[in-house]
Amino acid sequence: MQALIVEPGRPHSARVEEVPAPAPASGSVLLRPLEVGICGTDREIAEGLFGIAPEGSDRLVLGHEVLARVEEDAESFSRGDLVAATVRRSCGRCEACVQGSPDACATGLYLERGITRLDGFAAELVTEAADQLIPVPQALGRLGVLAEPASICERALRHVRAIGGRQPWAPLRALVLGAGAIGMLATYLLRLEGLEVWTAARGPADGRKGELVAASGARYVSVADTAPAALAEETGGFDVVIEAAGDAQVMLDAIGHLRRNGVACLLGIDGRPRRVSIDGRVIAQDAVVENRVLFGSVNAHRVDWQAAVNDLDRARERWPQALEAFVGLRVPLDRFEDAFAYRGVKATLLLESA
Repeated sequence: MQALIVEPGRPHSARVEEVPAPAPASGSVLLRPLEVGICGTDREIAEGLFGIAPEGSDRLVLGHEVLARVEEDAESFSRGDLVAATVRRSCGRCEACVQGSPDACATGLYLERGITRLDGFAAELVTEAADQLIPVPQALGRLGVLAEPASICERALRHVRAIGGRQPWAPLRALVLGAGAIGMLATYLLRLEGLEVWTAARGPADGRKGELVAASGARYVSVADTAPAALAEETGGFDVVIEAAGDAQVMLDAIGHLRRNGVACLLGIDGRPRRVSIDGRVIAQDAVVENRVLFGSVNAHRVDWQAAVNDLDRARERWPQALEAFVGLRVPLDRFEDAFAYRGVKATLLLESA
């Protein structure tokens, strides 16, 4: 069968190759992937910047954002069921993993599908443990491919609520920095919660991403016209800031956009070695006096995956055409380079047509 593979650490080694079909295992379910989403992590692995092959191999099958169909009845699943699959697997050593929370793994020795020491889902057939599968409603259909990035946003918002709720808190306004898949999904999830939302990104306000933000009732702001700091001053600051731009300076600046008791969550990653700076009073005065919080979040717990699927279905019912437009490019496996080059909200690889 065919799969999209890469040699981690070797730039531009991504290619479609024949690989062995998966062998059935006890407790596992045979899946036929329908769509696999492409994100910045996949691009970094393809560029040789990231990724670890499974033990005993020099190749890694890519793909950690999957919508699949169950191929054979197994465990509690029936042939034809739609499912997504979690990404991270427990290290089996730390307290968080022992308690079923590999998203909070304390050792860093976890495994991740299509990223770290586990093959991914960009193949014609895969097997997965039944307890790692997330049922996707038939009504949600192809939009189930957004479950993985939505789960990242759900974890972030779950932790935002936990931190904000350490004291009486009634958030009203939110700022999302970045309008890729994570930023756009965060925008829609915050709108589902009833918050007033501003989404700031580099593109023009009259572009496609601006239209998608506006479709949810949020306000799109081009940073070329209005800097986030100016926006915070104009609005009086934000109760929630979600950073999804992947820029260290933008991340640091996020704490300055908060108002009293505000919470900012960093979801982007920027591994470039450089110095960033901020007015010392923002950290040493405002953050203390106004009880502001800045924290980072990565991956997701199973409860976040379940929330993601549920909220995607709610968003589909409320904004059906807009949510459909999130996936702006669908291409066959052998056109993976087009998906890597796409800079809209989301591109996916089609492994089987609907």
